[in-house]
Amino acid sequence: MKKSIVLAYSGGLRSSVAIPWLVERGDADVITVTLDLGQSADLVAVRERAMASGAIRSHVLDTREEFVRDFVLPTLKADALSEGRYPMATALGRPMIAKKLAEIARLENATIVAHGCSGRDRVRLARPLRALDPSLTELALVDEWGLANAAIAGYADRLGISSAGLTEERVDDNLWGRTIGRRGDDAAEEAPETLFKITRPLAQTPAQPATVAISFEHGAPTGINGVVMPLVELIESLSTIAGEHGCGRLERVKNHSDGSRSRAVYEAPAAAVLHLAHSELERFVSSDNVDRFLRTLSSTYADAIDRGDWFDRLRSALDASVGAVQSGVTGTVRIRLFKGDCRVVGRSANP
Repeated sequence: MKKSIVLAYSGGLRSSVAIPWLVERGDADVITVTLDLGQSADLVAVRERAMASGAIRSHVLDTREEFVRDFVLPTLKADALSEGRYPMATALGRPMIAKKLAEIARLENATIVAHGCSGRDRVRLARPLRALDPSLTELALVDEWGLANAAIAGYADRLGISSAGLTEERVDDNLWGRTIGRRGDDAAEEAPETLFKITRPLAQTPAQPATVAISFEHGAPTGINGVVMPLVELIESLSTIAGEHGCGRLERVKNHSDGSRSRAVYEAPAAAVLHLAHSELERFVSSDNVDRFLRTLSSTYADAIDRGDWFDRLRSALDASVGAVQSGVTGTVRIRLFKGDCRVVGRSANP
């Protein structure tokens, strides 16, 4: 009887090639798991592609509400930003994926879960998997099996699949933002406009500013301009509004342990505006002592996410401290959006 391998599947060339690769080299049945985290992919087509590539079953799960409720919202309440600046869309997606991989592995009686993450991104997936189910064997296709670009291209050619779109760019996309990793890019030149999909170039943004009033209740955003809406809908709406004004573009250069460097480009209009609004309201209602404590807590929280310690007891302890403060974070913050700039222009607290 063949063993079963549960594969985190995005529907792209890398993960599509991984299916026959695992069938051939692992002598296994492959079951794919794809999460709807609010990315732009056609998930019906993703399931069809998984089956056409050799998977025996393909699980496509709508986890948007769970993602924003259990992962995005706690991070927003904690004001957790990588290096105090960057929304953690990719890092937050990894424990969500790990949770569903572990659930499907139990459902399918599988003991092996596979994925295409490498380096630090692998750690963000592997540590949550280990915390959730230590009995699972984690298989990193790039780090352990050498499924890098050269191998992918060669394998795709043998399967009759075009590898023309294979590049060093890695794009991770979910409701909280897009991350585009550019290996070998030293950031000497401006990032090409073609990388951006949800934020307008400044030259094409409106000539007049827009002001959005964001309401919060106990630290959670509840509405825009007086219209109450579910958090998923609120994030989608705010992403559209802020993206129209070119807000939410960020980039940084990462230095890797092997001496190489890569540029990471971020598009996170809703995350940028909500983090700004929440932190402003929190400071407005907090004493100086509480504010100093929260800045330390935010940094510790972000470091825990970056290390892959989402399911560690440390984060649970941090959440308890965050929750003690959020009861007073109720009110409205007005943000002006104009030519890529997000600026607080008013704030009020509710008793």
